Amino acid sequence: MLTQKSYGIYSVSELNKVVQKLLDHQIGDIWLTAEISNFCQPSSGHWYFTLKDDQSKIRAAMFRSQNTRVNFHPQNGQQVIVNGRIMLYNPRGDYQIIIGHMESIGEGLLKLRFESLKQTLNEQGLFDSLHKQSLPSQLQRIGLITSTTGAALYDILHILRRRDPSLTIVIYPTAVQGELAPKQIVRAIKLANIRNECDVLIISRGGGSLEDLWAFNEEIVARAIFASCLLIVSAIGHETDVTISDFVADIRAPTPSAAAELVSRNQFELIRQLHSFQQHLEMTIDYYLIIQKQMFSHSQHRLQKQHPQLYLLRQQHQLNILNQKLNQAIKKHLQDAKIYYKKLQRYLLHQDLRPQLQKHNQKLQHTQYHFKNIISGWLNNYRERLSVSSSKIEAVNPLATLARGFTVSVIADGTVLKKISQVKLGQKLKTRLKDGWIESEITDIIHMKIK
Repeated sequence: MLTQKSYGIYSVSELNKVVQKLLDHQIGDIWLTAEISNFCQPSSGHWYFTLKDDQSKIRAAMFRSQNTRVNFHPQNGQQVIVNGRIMLYNPRGDYQIIIGHMESIGEGLLKLRFESLKQTLNEQGLFDSLHKQSLPSQLQRIGLITSTTGAALYDILHILRRRDPSLTIVIYPTAVQGELAPKQIVRAIKLANIRNECDVLIISRGGGSLEDLWAFNEEIVARAIFASCLLIVSAIGHETDVTISDFVADIRAPTPSAAAELVSRNQFELIRQLHSFQQHLEMTIDYYLIIQKQMFSHSQHRLQKQHPQLYLLRQQHQLNILNQKLNQAIKKHLQDAKIYYKKLQRYLLHQDLRPQLQKHNQKLQHTQYHFKNIISGWLNNYRERLSVSSSKIEAVNPLATLARGFTVSVIADGTVLKKISQVKLGQKLKTRLKDGWIESEITDIIHMKIK
């Protein structure tokens, strides 16, 4: 037995379902431009109307959850651009468009152009972060591409003067609205790059409608921004306004005022940083001076310990000690001799010991002579040691150098004069001679070539 499916026979419901699937897969989400007619808004808040052109029409609906975002109230006869999906109403077999977005015809076409160009430039890589430059930490000159009569210029200048008066501002005046604006903006960007007199460029204008801002959505402006070697900050309109230039620029500022704050340094913060640097520098200098003073004191102490005068004093002290020991030894020997002599004298008074006395007298004379020779040898030895020590001391004595005719000159602060570069004409010098000081004035300087 044959069935309906064998011959490709559908029921009405099945046909409508197939058609709905075809609409979903083949058409899906679409944009339409059309005229509104039969507009109706019941108490539910939904909108029901017809979209038509000079030959055809289609039913349309826009639910309240979507139409609350439309910034105008539709009127019969109004030209609009809508975005939605084609839906088939199964019970009646009618199809209609369920609208999710609606714009008036003028602004809608601009948005379509905007989205189309945005997609094209994005696919070509003009929005890639790899091509964007980072803002330098130190800026000296700021370039402004804007209208000289617009409020944006005065807002930027006011903030720059307040935050960082040291910045140099170069203005490249252009139109920022109208047919001539895109070419003038492109010309200003190229001129700024040729002159290369700024660290960063700010492209700015005040807020406005999409049509007012359209000059910054033109492709020639976008490509000029992308080709710029100078970093570009885009500051166009209010924070909610978005242009193609914002996507291409290296940095986007939400407003012109925000751009001025972005590229300028807060002078009060700079002053605070300078104070901090100054304090750190003062502490470093103080620490350095303390270390240098300690090193100087240590060197001075070492120099004093090694001074020839101190060495002479030590040698003189040793000589004094040796001289005392020598005198004590001589005195002791003389005292011992006197005692021995008195003993012999008492012994002779009681005995006639003239032969022995004569013998002892000879022995005493011999001993005395021998003793004198010993003492004389000691004295000569000590005199020779004293002479050698005195010669060594005299060799390192600075006064000995002066005695040979040499002199030492010092400048006003006591520094010893070693090179001609230490003095100048008219300067006074003090010169040390063997027996005193003389003071002189420089009247001539003669340089000698040292081979």
